[in-house]
Amino acid sequence: MKATYLEPAVGQYLLAHATQPDALLDELARETREVTHHRATMQISPDQGPFLTMIAQLSRAVNAVEVGTFTGYSSICLARGLAPGGRLTCFDVSEEWTAIARRYWERAGLADRIRLVIGPAAESLRGFPATPPIDLAFIDADKAAYPVYYELIMERLAPGGVILVDNTLRDGTVADPTADDPDTRAMRAFNDKVMNDPRVTSLILPIADGLTMIRKN
Repeated sequence: MKATYLEPAVGQYLLAHATQPDALLDELARETREVTHHRATMQISPDQGPFLTMIAQLSRAVNAVEVGTFTGYSSICLARGLAPGGRLTCFDVSEEWTAIARRYWERAGLADRIRLVIGPAAESLRGFPATPPIDLAFIDADKAAYPVYYELIMERLAPGGVILVDNTLRDGTVADPTADDPDTRAMRAFNDKVMNDPRVTSLILPIADGLTMIRKN
């Protein structure tokens, strides 16, 4: 359970009452734990999966992007919710971890909907076309670069488009005045940036490690 800031019984209740992952996602989660060990915490939590799928469905997203793919769990959930003809472009720096993602995209029947771009995401996004505009984006990568990814996506985001940003509560440390590590400081600054951005409407959802939902006005 990633929502460590919640009373454990409440967190477990929330997980138990979300739509459960199917066998493919369960297998991917197990392989990710076996292969990546402690890095498996980088994978989204089971309750985030149906949320990503649902937002993709509700937004009727056709052109979606993901910054930070890891072994592919979140990309499968996003791609499953895309509108007919929709495409997801994934940005990541790791050939090793995304090789696992590619295998599971094939098995999920989603390989034709997902394009993977290997390399620094900021550089790749700068070359990403502004048309057609992005309908939906998911950011889950290096925290210090969140403001850069946010601005590059915002420039290409359709009016009414949605950006989802993971780990914005940092185990609750963003609200702890004694926490002063670099990632927490970076996340506080990013959260303040979004809150004060007149271009958007936003809220932080207490899902997993905090998931910010941002809609371009």
